[in-house]
Amino acid sequence: MRVRPERGGVTLSNWDPAPGSDGRHTALVWVQDFAGPAGLPPDAAIWTHEVGGGGWGDRQRQIYTDDTGNAALDGAGHLAITARRESDGVTITSARLTTKDHFAVRYGRVEACMKVPGGCGTWPAFWMLGTDIDQVGWPACGEIDVMEHVGADPTRCYGTIHGPDYSGLQGGIGSAVDSGIDLSEDFHRYAVAWEESGVAWILDGREHHRITPSDVPGPWPFDHDFYLLVNLAIGGDWRGNDTEPELPTSLLIDWIRVDEVG
Repeated sequence: MRVRPERGGVTLSNWDPAPGSDGRHTALVWVQDFAGPAGLPPDAAIWTHEVGGGGWGDRQRQIYTDDTGNAALDGAGHLAITARRESDGVTITSARLTTKDHFAVRYGRVEACMKVPGGCGTWPAFWMLGTDIDQVGWPACGEIDVMEHVGADPTRCYGTIHGPDYSGLQGGIGSAVDSGIDLSEDFHRYAVAWEESGVAWILDGREHHRITPSDVPGPWPFDHDFYLLVNLAIGGDWRGNDTEPELPTSLLIDWIRVDEVG
């Protein structure tokens, strides 16, 4: 496993918020928690805002900003990414945060404890992109979606990979797990165990599917460094996501951690 805190980073060897019970031995190597006063922005030594609109490839409605009204600590130990309607009554803003150029990882267990927003039209995600994206582009860089959730399908979360010849909403390789409960009602732990042999997706400590190089119809670009992203989208081409959600609504993140998997 390789973890590269290119600038900053937090390593707390004695910090252990119950990583799960899927039978893997793990050792914490990097963590972000979000303790601090309400209204404080996420740590700029770790997180960069990606800003702008334009649909982000599939007609999403939000414009991403770097405003603390869209991403800030809530004072209760969480980072709140909030989608809201602006004063013109039309514009929807939200936030998309990335560790690009600040923190990267190659292999390990990557996990976040989050409470997703409820209601049709919401699309929160926790995911990773290859650090070579500026050189080779997407999807050649590879994409690992640790978790995607759409409000129209409240009991399911999706885990997907994208690479050359298998990308986008129709082409990505992955699966969903039906938790049997509305995931927006509480915090849950969303993780991947990423190894040379493949990627396994884990919800609340239980593995629900796995993908190996033999399962994809093209190259396997998952053997180099990746950075983290977290965002809250509104609308988009995902089936059932064309309903207008009630706003404001927030994705709450309790912690994000990376463990070495033994």
